[in-house]
Amino acid sequence: MADTPILELQGLRAGYGEVQVLWGIDLAVRRGEITALIGSNGAGKTTLMRALSGLIPIQSGSYRSDGVDLADATAAAILSHGIVHVPEGRRLFGAMSIEDNLLMGAYSRTAGRAEISRDMDRVYATFPKLFERRNQAAATLSGGEQQMCAIGRGLMSAPNLLMIDELSLGLSPLLVEQLVAALRALNAEGMSILLVEQDVTTALDLCHAAYVMDMGRIVRSGSGAELLADPIIRDAYLGVLED
Repeated sequence: MADTPILELQGLRAGYGEVQVLWGIDLAVRRGEITALIGSNGAGKTTLMRALSGLIPIQSGSYRSDGVDLADATAAAILSHGIVHVPEGRRLFGAMSIEDNLLMGAYSRTAGRAEISRDMDRVYATFPKLFERRNQAAATLSGGEQQMCAIGRGLMSAPNLLMIDELSLGLSPLLVEQLVAALRALNAEGMSILLVEQDVTTALDLCHAAYVMDMGRIVRSGSGAELLADPIIRDAYLGVLED
């Protein structure tokens, strides 16, 4: 049900050691929707993704998914709950083949071989280029193909919520269009997605709901269309000055 949050944060604070980065984040991702998180470099977007993945500790606040409290959960427990993080920079195993990289996404699953094979077929249907080059080392792929592989690896973890950090970073507009089309198709099948993206126009055009982060705080929220029309957002992030 699209109006039921699959992820809900209230007053979440986190950082690195004594350095606090996130200051009371309130955010929700509704089931079956794409939610975008936008903001400038250093706003805290990647730190939030790391906190939600269990890679850094949450200092205080509420982090719940499907009614389950995950604020103190380990990274493994969060993954087993179905929250999957596609990190900035892709982080593939360069010497391994595409197919082996994809299989690494399923390493913690208890599903049978037939189910894993079906999921692999789904990834290849979503990204046909990966099937064509499935035996190639990941390091030999273009940046766009590596991003496809990173998303595919995330899908092999059978996510309930797919979190993608910087979808379009360093990619050509054509490749971004292909990735956006893939996310739309996955979402049409029911996949919930939390997207961190510096390309504000792409993010707001793609998403159902969006949040703007600045200096570790959420400073604005609304639908993608609402934020695209907001003169403050247009001035700050799109370079469009209002009369």
